[in-house]
Amino acid sequence: MSDPTIQTFCCHHTGNKEDLAIRIMDEFNTESYNIVCLVSSSIGILGSIYQIFPRCTSINFQRIQRLSPTRGRNIIIWLAIADLFASLGVLIRSSLWLQYKNIMPMPNDDVSVLFCSIISAWTQYFYTATWFWTLFYAIDSWRSIKGQKSHPVLYHSLAWGIPAATTSIGLSILYIPNARCHNIKSISIAFLRILPNYCATYLPIAIVMVVNPIIYVLASKNIEMAVALPLAQFTSKERRVVDTLRLKFFLINAVFYICWLPNLINGILVWTMWFNMPVKVIIIVWYIMAFLNPMQALLNAMVYRKWTPAEKKFSPTVNLQKDFDFHDEQSPLLGSEPPRLPMSPIPPAINNYETL
Repeated sequence: MSDPTIQTFCCHHTGNKEDLAIRIMDEFNTESYNIVCLVSSSIGILGSIYQIFPRCTSINFQRIQRLSPTRGRNIIIWLAIADLFASLGVLIRSSLWLQYKNIMPMPNDDVSVLFCSIISAWTQYFYTATWFWTLFYAIDSWRSIKGQKSHPVLYHSLAWGIPAATTSIGLSILYIPNARCHNIKSISIAFLRILPNYCATYLPIAIVMVVNPIIYVLASKNIEMAVALPLAQFTSKERRVVDTLRLKFFLINAVFYICWLPNLINGILVWTMWFNMPVKVIIIVWYIMAFLNPMQALLNAMVYRKWTPAEKKFSPTVNLQKDFDFHDEQSPLLGSEPPRLPMSPIPPAINNYETL
């Protein structure tokens, strides 16, 4: 999981029982927590690998999926790669914490502080990259529906560059020069040392939660126009395509909210109830985050993957190229009508595998 509260545990602690971190550790079962992290991160790694590598598209394995990624598929591969490295960071951290039976470094243990800070930066960096790739997938889908070109170089620059900047700035302020973020006696200094890392973590999550639904609503309206205008009518087939796309967009948003909303709730609780912290509630939220954050990779594999015709009875699917054959469809008002002009092809990148 990527959480600024856990990252403060990497700092040297004084052993003061009034310290919030010490109070939480007194009620925190670190072994069960790390087991949850191990299980969820392992599942996340498997989900990422499933997305990255090509898969067979039929049961008899006669046809292998194209190795050259389509426009949408390319973004999803990089999203899965970021998820893979983030889950790997959680797996390594939890394994070592289970082995040494201690999350917080002992006083004057510089080696543990260094390892904890490095692995925390690693995990936060790649999870932040997944948030931006999720945002760019929505943006690129919208641009694809409007017939506009993709900007892969710009996407890569921002998806890898912004997380590098936010992670390095937030954690540098927290740990440099002596990694003693628990020994802060002034509230103003606490805001200056700790709050930037919270902002670097939670602002990208909040941006995706606000911007992505708006983009997908606009994309749904655009795809409705693209489906209806070429035929000058809106029949059941067009409605099924639009509804299927809206469902896909909704599930993508739902997965992101499910995986990352607990992190925002944790941040709100920490900063609004700092002097009267509900420790048990915070610990419950941590367990939820430990389970859901790495599970993003598996859930993404479900909502971004190709839905083959064999799965239609389980999932609302439609082939955007095959199912737009309207020449045999009759008007419910006229009974029959002359052949109409073929519909202009819908950009395949809105579904990354060309079929929903």
